[in-house]
Amino acid sequence: MFSVFRPFLFNLDPEIAHDLAIKSLKFNPLPSKMFEVEDEEMLNIELLGKQFPNPIGLAAGFDKSAEAYNSLLKLGFGFVEVGTVTPLKQFGNPKPRIFRLENDQALINRLGFNNDGAEVIRARIKSGQKKGILGVNIGPNKETKDQKNDFCLGLKNFFDIADYITVNISSPNTKGLRDFHDQKKLEDLLVILNKIKKDNGTNIPLLLKISPDINNSEIPEIANAAIKNNISAIILTNTTNGSRDNLTSEFKDEEGGLSGNPLHQISTNMIKKFYKELNSKIPIIGVGGVNSGKAAYEKILAGASLLQLYTGFIYRGPSTAKDIKKELIQILKSEGIKNIREAIGKGL
Repeated sequence: MFSVFRPFLFNLDPEIAHDLAIKSLKFNPLPSKMFEVEDEEMLNIELLGKQFPNPIGLAAGFDKSAEAYNSLLKLGFGFVEVGTVTPLKQFGNPKPRIFRLENDQALINRLGFNNDGAEVIRARIKSGQKKGILGVNIGPNKETKDQKNDFCLGLKNFFDIADYITVNISSPNTKGLRDFHDQKKLEDLLVILNKIKKDNGTNIPLLLKISPDINNSEIPEIANAAIKNNISAIILTNTTNGSRDNLTSEFKDEEGGLSGNPLHQISTNMIKKFYKELNSKIPIIGVGGVNSGKAAYEKILAGASLLQLYTGFIYRGPSTAKDIKKELIQILKSEGIKNIREAIGKGL
């Protein structure tokens, strides 16, 4: 069905098409049985104290305000991450701010954390009776005078209703945010977030989402800070400001974060580096160009335990998770692997 509607959707402005998709998902029209696959138990994995039915997750950025996460879980995703959520509602950057690079199977966005704000989103999740594993991605408001405090507010708002919290220090579209990759700033942030966890008697997993544009010299520093401060998983990676040289689409020079196919090898290489540095002390969630079973398997071989996608979902439609699961199971069978866990880091 998506192949029929795709030309119509792709003739619309990307943000209008996205809003239409969210509205359609709210009606929850498709039964989850449609998106189950044979032998999916081969993809079961335990992580973060949870049993994931499969490792294919939807990354933050699609369901920014937690409007359709239960419907998205019904599409066969093993987990969904909503946000980025800021303490106060914000519009984000001026439009247009999303660009499809169809020739490159990519997107460029400079959305700027547009969302309904923590209070509304908290109430929405509380009333939604989540039907699977739900992560909440938190970040600071654009006009805040204290980004660190905004992260604290995010944790306080969601620690009791999310399955995990992602600390997003990696968006290229919020000024000063990537400064938290500095070891001192990162440690200061993580110490205060862990204090909030302790004060509230919660053991909610804290995840850290990293930029693909960091220097190799920063990898051991970030890894050490994450290990020292009990980070439960690292998400590699967010969108990139670079990698425009080989693009062919007309929008290739638009300002913003590049995602999709051009990011695949960049993020996979970073997964390999972090996997060696972390030495199995912290699991990795691989993101960037996951648009097929083959791409997913490459990230798992590189050291990812779970995966997330966004751009692949835009291009492949509602059956994305189902298709990738089927392709991944076929690969595992051909390799004589009984469960996805056996493949993690096997390519190194």
